Amino acid sequence: MANVILDMRGITKEFSGVKALDDVHLTVEDDEIHALVGENGAGKSTLMNILSGVYPYGTYEGMILLEGAECSFRGIKDSERHGIVIIHQELALVPDLSIAENIFLGNEQAVTGIIDWNKTIHRAGELLNKVGLDENPSTLIGNIGVGKQQLVEIAKALSKEVKLLILDEPTAALNDEESDKLLDLLVGLKERGVTSILISHKLNEVEKIADHITVIRDGQFVETLSRGKDDFHEDRVIRSMVGREITDRWPQREHEVGKEIFRVEDWTVYHPQYEHRKVVDNVGFTISRGEVVGFAGLMGAGRTEIAMSLFGRSYGQNHSGRIYIDGEEVPLRSVDEAIEHGVAYVSEDRKTYGLFLIQDIKNNISLANLKRLSANGVINPNEEIIQADDYRHRLSVRCRGLGQTVQTLSGGNQQKVVLGKWLMAEPNVLLLDEPTRGIDVGAKYEIYTIINKLASEGKGVLMISSEMPELLGMCDRIYVVNGGQIAGVLAREDASQESVMKIIMTHQKTLVKG
Repeated sequence: MANVILDMRGITKEFSGVKALDDVHLTVEDDEIHALVGENGAGKSTLMNILSGVYPYGTYEGMILLEGAECSFRGIKDSERHGIVIIHQELALVPDLSIAENIFLGNEQAVTGIIDWNKTIHRAGELLNKVGLDENPSTLIGNIGVGKQQLVEIAKALSKEVKLLILDEPTAALNDEESDKLLDLLVGLKERGVTSILISHKLNEVEKIADHITVIRDGQFVETLSRGKDDFHEDRVIRSMVGREITDRWPQREHEVGKEIFRVEDWTVYHPQYEHRKVVDNVGFTISRGEVVGFAGLMGAGRTEIAMSLFGRSYGQNHSGRIYIDGEEVPLRSVDEAIEHGVAYVSEDRKTYGLFLIQDIKNNISLANLKRLSANGVINPNEEIIQADDYRHRLSVRCRGLGQTVQTLSGGNQQKVVLGKWLMAEPNVLLLDEPTRGIDVGAKYEIYTIINKLASEGKGVLMISSEMPELLGMCDRIYVVNGGQIAGVLAREDASQESVMKIIMTHQKTLVKG
């Protein structure tokens, strides 16, 4: 039997009298990748925050044994001294500092208080080589993509002589190629003696690399599955996560597609900083009432840029082209104009562009609708509460009440609050950019059901997603985006992962020739 590096016993944690964790235990073996899965709000991140010292000893009940010795971590520095490093979903990097400076931030390579920059750069280069990142250590973090930033975080962990690496949704914002590279790195680290705990909603990735899978549901331990002994298939893990069989991942709906509601013609947009760089190139598409239209494409294809630029020109400069709603041309020159014409945009980055995290649920839901809730510039507080509470119930937001701050909600419930904000504006056209990113399979089903209900009410929905099965399961038509252009369109019955990739590859050749 393998040696046990971590044993968490009887972990119980309460917030305001509500149990987030109830007598949870977790056993992790040396030199393994151990996946921790469960629905949003199940308690996964809370358990790892206890392990890493974010929630210090004394704020929870239970015991932590590391290599057989009981530990009482008083903070993150304390756990790091024992070789435990956590990488949160929101990366803790400073954009205006270099890669090398970020790697050793708080752990500076200094002698008598003076940083040895030669040592810093040299050591950073060695660590970047270990994680397979070919970047100059002097490059600013803000000048590299999210996938590379994840690798910098792992290099930062290796600089602290990590024994147990905790990764919370490390591939949530990565494309398939970046995700595969990160997963391969974790396997390589395992071979070099680094044990990893992986929190992820991407069960195909868990199935691919995990040695054990521990399932938590509603703050309680459910089971631990072992590779080679137990069934690791996605359906089996989902059943354990949600406590029931999910026979259909995509809720059924009647396809009653009506008249055209939204049309875009010759839409062209230039980069916000580089006025000669065309990002959206002569794009045209339509959405009908009751229709869910998908945008498929590789990372960087221009899908988000199209959607954001259409929503009141929120992205780019030198916009040209035409937008029609119910056959009438509309300018949509600002976000206010977009909202007034019944267009809503749900950003792929809900925490930056969709929510005020430190505000409560009520204020977030009412944010886009203050004019409707006001008279002579004064908000009617009673009406605000009534309306916000109505949408909270309609969308089944799981919370303690309207006064709960949004940052304390699970990812799935945060996404429902964003949807509630825009549904309260009563839009006719919804542009949904990665509406299920970073949320679990149960919450995804609820979001899909909401999307279907919106379509059944005669609204037009544009759905952007990096998950092809999601688009194939939800959309009536799929536009394929590549290089800022519409490369092709597929009817539901003709759409497959293969047909989408064929269009992308064919169009790529056209771009190269051009």
